[in-house]
Amino acid sequence: MTLDNVRAAAEVSGLAFRGAFHPGPDDLPQGASARTLVMLGFVGGEQWAGFAASPEYRDGRPSPLDRWSYRVISALAGDLGAHAYFPFTAPLMPFIRWAQKAEPVKPSAIGMLIHPDFGLWHAWRGALGFDVAMDLPPRDDRPRPCDNCMEKPCLSACPVSAFDGTGAYDVAACSTHVRRPAGADCMSSGCRSRVACPVGANYRYTEEQAAFHMRAFHRPY
Repeated sequence: MTLDNVRAAAEVSGLAFRGAFHPGPDDLPQGASARTLVMLGFVGGEQWAGFAASPEYRDGRPSPLDRWSYRVISALAGDLGAHAYFPFTAPLMPFIRWAQKAEPVKPSAIGMLIHPDFGLWHAWRGALGFDVAMDLPPRDDRPRPCDNCMEKPCLSACPVSAFDGTGAYDVAACSTHVRRPAGADCMSSGCRSRVACPVGANYRYTEEQAAFHMRAFHRPY
């Protein structure tokens, strides 16, 4: 099994290869072992059509993307002889730390992890753990795009100033705003701060994809 084999299989399954790394003892839950962790997810809208055509997207039941991810990644793990890990099932895995070990992503000015190419338009849906230590490419250590962004339009774009540049996020202010008529644009087109970021503009979500995530993120509890 090679990294190229896994990448090709992931793409056939409708997922993006999101990097890989050799985990240390503290990266895995107690009792688990893996010599290579491969991250899987979405990049921009490239994988959206596959999910949007799935039965999970259309069946009207809760958590369609999580259910689709679980089904597809579990099947992929079975085919490749790997163990599947998810960011939405117990025990919760340290996906944020894993992502930063696998790719050149770092916390942005608004908190979300930013990628030098994809900007804020990407996500992780799961990971595969392999018992073999695969050969990995050299680590990509490109700097955080925010460090060279002087204007930081993301911080001024939010109509309720939910982000202050320290990574803090005023969930209450944001949630209240998007549930009012004044927040209709945020709900239909996506977070204005996210859209304002100039990095990875070509990967911005379509309106359908953005609205789906906003509905899921601000669903009533």
